Amino acid sequence: MKKKIFIAVLIILLILILIFLGLFIVDTKRMKEGKPVVFSTWGRNYSINGVDSGNNTNGNQQTDEIQFALTMDDKIDKDTAWCGTFQLIWNDLKNDLAKQDIVFNEYPDMEVVKNLNKGSFTTDDISENSYYKTYGHPTIELKNQIENAIKEKFNETSDILDDFQWSDSNLSDYILYCMLKKEFKFPVAFKTLESGKFANKYNDIEYFGLEKNSEEQIRSQVEVLYYKNDDEFVVKLKTEQNDEVILAKGIDGNTFNEIYNNIVENEKQYDGDRTFTASDELKVPKLDFDEKRRLNEVENKAFLFSDGTTYKIGKALQTIEFELDEEGGKIKSEAGMSVEMTAMLPEEVKERKFYLDDKFTIFLKETDKDIPYFAAMINDITKFE
Repeated sequence: MKKKIFIAVLIILLILILIFLGLFIVDTKRMKEGKPVVFSTWGRNYSINGVDSGNNTNGNQQTDEIQFALTMDDKIDKDTAWCGTFQLIWNDLKNDLAKQDIVFNEYPDMEVVKNLNKGSFTTDDISENSYYKTYGHPTIELKNQIENAIKEKFNETSDILDDFQWSDSNLSDYILYCMLKKEFKFPVAFKTLESGKFANKYNDIEYFGLEKNSEEQIRSQVEVLYYKNDDEFVVKLKTEQNDEVILAKGIDGNTFNEIYNNIVENEKQYDGDRTFTASDELKVPKLDFDEKRRLNEVENKAFLFSDGTTYKIGKALQTIEFELDEEGGKIKSEAGMSVEMTAMLPEEVKERKFYLDDKFTIFLKETDKDIPYFAAMINDITKFE
């Protein structure tokens, strides 16, 4: 009896092992292809479209981490952030180094790569004093150049440069880098409000904003772009700099671009009062996050430069730091990637034997003529010896 139970348990264990082995093989293959996993990432640092991959309908894992979108056209779920730093270095990779669209050889239809190739965010969309970017061969000299530049321009240090290999590298390789930093202040500080709930389930959230009958000087830095009801509206907060803080609630869209375009369209059609009146109230949660992500979905996939050389992105990183409170806000973001030349495996040289040791045909013709002057089919070689 005990022997039968042992055999049954052993069979069950073997079946479970086979099931998990199958899931592991499937998930490993999907991670290699840049697709969301079916069951688990199996402890690997893996992401899809710039965010951790998981088992749900849109490929975004429900985690406590803030997800990263690589472009404004990427599909987004809740708790997602985007900053244009990675797009800027991708533009340099595409336009200056590869000199053509980046297309992964084995994954030519990756949506995130197609979105990046659009180059929908460029240096024309941000003032020059707000960013620094460069690229070059991975040398200590380039690293020192970047560190000195961001210190001089932003009084900042980097959170990602030490993650890259700067010595003993192939000088056919490249590193691309970008830092964006902006700070803004409201002309008059908003009021700190009583802490409260968010989404009826998060408690003790800190807020700032305006109560009824606030001073006109403070109210004037708020502009109503659109208002349908208390659950669907858009307001703009003006700053002392050339930055605008646009806050939207209840505006739908599957991507940041869709949401923003809907904001613009609603603003155009809105004919209500755009003034923030004394009877209006504003309540904005204070924000403060600092995230760093490895952008696995674009790594280790071969693509071609226009001259036919094969490269791959060895490592891709991005950071986003953002703060917003009653005084104003600030954002700092870095992006970097190493691009490595990789030799394609040479095609296997097939040994070819041109042995005329069976039935064959022979023709003779003059070089400048079209028709042969002699032909023979050799089948029984003894007849021609």
